Amino acid sequence: MARVNFDLDVLRTFVAGVELGSFARAAERLGRSTSAVSAQLKKLEEQAGTPVLRRKGRGMALTDAGETLLAYARRLLELNDEAAGALRGASLEGRVRLGLQEDFGETLLPAVLGRFARAHPKVRIEVRTARNQELIRGVRNGELDLALAWDAGERTPHQETLGAVPQCWIGAIGAPAPDLGQPLPLAVLEAPCLLRSAATAALDRAGIAWRVAFTSAGLSGIWAAVAAGLGIGLRTPLGLPPNVERLDDARSGLPQLPPLGLCLHHGEADPEPVAARLAELLRGGVAETLQGLGER
Repeated sequence: MARVNFDLDVLRTFVAGVELGSFARAAERLGRSTSAVSAQLKKLEEQAGTPVLRRKGRGMALTDAGETLLAYARRLLELNDEAAGALRGASLEGRVRLGLQEDFGETLLPAVLGRFARAHPKVRIEVRTARNQELIRGVRNGELDLALAWDAGERTPHQETLGAVPQCWIGAIGAPAPDLGQPLPLAVLEAPCLLRSAATAALDRAGIAWRVAFTSAGLSGIWAAVAAGLGIGLRTPLGLPPNVERLDDARSGLPQLPPLGLCLHHGEADPEPVAARLAELLRGGVAETLQGLGER
């Protein structure tokens, strides 16, 4: 039986279409016509020997085979891009300074920095985990080359929006619905904190009394307090440990909050090659992370 050699260019179109939720948008991003993208998808199904997409309303959805192929496609493209980056950037040297939210410390950071370090061993990476205000200030003051931060309305001269992450109330596994007849105990980060402010403002608008039952300088303290039942938290699904869970807004009676925008801030309009390469990897890592949240 002849071996199948998947076309990486076709796989890239396939992955982009799935992640963007539209192959028309994928065509626009990749600089191709919609007819060219359709031809690529037809070629992909011929190579796969089975349908990978099916009609769903006005759009397309993955078949079981498509779900399987998507996972392999991402791995193949990751290896391809890592190899290409290593060859192009084998001579890259210098330093790049990255700032990001603590939420990404266990989800995005290890994968992205691992790829970067393998491809560019001569580059020194300095990473700072901090709150939004500190990250924005670091970019503005020239202390950071890149910063991955929540969209809190603060702008920097060179920024791009990468997507949005749900905000969710979290509680201990199996805990009863909160008693809204009493002030709601909150487990929050020390002020100033974007999600702390969002939680208290939403509760005030909903007419729900609250009290700060636990404060922490870091997320690990919040996870411990929520797991112990000391309070309810407002976070995103990123990095949630197994001993806490998202609360159902309808069952808990807590107000629903809108998604939180995620921005990548650049220190320069024309960044150095090392910063540009790390930004490229961050975009890909964020896209994978957000896609994973959408599949839950």
